[in-house]
Amino acid sequence: METKTVKYKLLDPRAKAPAYATAGAAAADLCALLDEPLTLAPGQRTMIPTGLAIELPDAQCVALLYARSGLAIKHGLTLPNCVGVIDSDYRGEVRVGLINLGTEPYTIQPGERIAQLCIAPVWQAAFVQAEDLSDTDRGAGGFGSTGKL
Repeated sequence: METKTVKYKLLDPRAKAPAYATAGAAAADLCALLDEPLTLAPGQRTMIPTGLAIELPDAQCVALLYARSGLAIKHGLTLPNCVGVIDSDYRGEVRVGLINLGTEPYTIQPGERIAQLCIAPVWQAAFVQAEDLSDTDRGAGGFGSTGKL
């Protein structure tokens, strides 16, 4: 597995560095930087600070924030925009938007792992307007057209 250096800065002495839970983990855990527990009611959204800023190595990388599967499946806690995007030129605090889609309130504890940070390659497209696009077997079929619902 290729590695690239991603610099990080702890903006608060209580902040925790991103950490991979296992050797095969694709994403590193991010932890909540809270002064006290924070309860999210069903349907409530909030932004959770991490006390962390990152520097991606170049514009060919993006940092993606994903929900932790255990929190999402067990408690309905997920990101309201599904995936958070941290551009290579952003140097501010990494904050995690969360929403409680569950039926019960959920209390986030200080230092709790709240999201996953995945570093991925990226490239920018050169968009070119065209009169025609190439034909494929699928064509314009979408929204379940390739399988049975």
